[in-house]
Amino acid sequence: MLKLIGLLQAGKGYNVDALAQACGVTRRTIFRDLEILRESGLPLSYDEQHGRHRIPSSYYLAPTNFTPEEALALIVLCHEMGDGWGLPFFGPARSAAVKLQSTLPHRLAEQLRNVADAIQIKSPPGNPLFGQRPIYEQLLEAVAKRHCVRIRYDSLAERKVVNTRLSPYCVFFSRRSWYVVGRSSLHRATRTFNVGRILEAEVLEDQYHIPRGFSLDRYLRNAWHLIPEPGKDRDVLIRFSKMVAQNVAEVAWHKTQRVMFNDDGTLDFRVTVSGLNEISWWILGYGDQAEVIEPAELRRMVADRAERTARQYQ
Repeated sequence: MLKLIGLLQAGKGYNVDALAQACGVTRRTIFRDLEILRESGLPLSYDEQHGRHRIPSSYYLAPTNFTPEEALALIVLCHEMGDGWGLPFFGPARSAAVKLQSTLPHRLAEQLRNVADAIQIKSPPGNPLFGQRPIYEQLLEAVAKRHCVRIRYDSLAERKVVNTRLSPYCVFFSRRSWYVVGRSSLHRATRTFNVGRILEAEVLEDQYHIPRGFSLDRYLRNAWHLIPEPGKDRDVLIRFSKMVAQNVAEVAWHKTQRVMFNDDGTLDFRVTVSGLNEISWWILGYGDQAEVIEPAELRRMVADRAERTARQYQ
């Protein structure tokens, strides 16, 4: 791509055949790359009389001089997180890594390839969202153009398929899946929708404005994960046994967490959350190695769920 840009900025321009020959690729690849450049905002012009493409010489794209460490980080991240079982719909990241490798000096490229092959990123299990790419791309288009989207959604909360007109504010990935946040005409409020459960989507001509001051952090408040509950935030204290204390303490679970080791090796874990349901399931995952000290409501919630779980095995 960098070589193509350099050619387009030099002289009076090139036709597609000349660009393909100079870059050592097919005409189809050149047409695709030219379209990418147009969509990225580069001032690409076309001389119809001579059939030549060019970028005005007055436009300057500064060269990027990567250090070996920067190149390695980008290559590893793009290879490991680009699609596959990494981050769904990020196949272009893997393609970008290949292009970056191809521009490096041979000796450096070989060295980085050896190191990159020795590094693996094992991310938590995620939803690969098979077949959802068209919907994901429609959502991105809608956000970019500020157009509403009509969606059919398989709602777990409402236990039925619902239809709503969505004004999407942002698309984000969290732990296992992609989500879209926006105002729902059905609910008359800002809601979160799992992209994996959107059955159909249609970008509409209707436009919208994102409310001033909206941010994902402000919307989620101090939710343990994704679902802030109505009411005041709650202060939570959990005591973890000595067996798991170090494991819990070394992970940044939440932006408000505070940890303190006790003399007996146990750990007091304090956090402020917008709702108790989500954190209750996390606590239950530690079984008898975690005890809720406060609030009493959360203590009862965890105890009730633990008792129901135990009854299933009796």
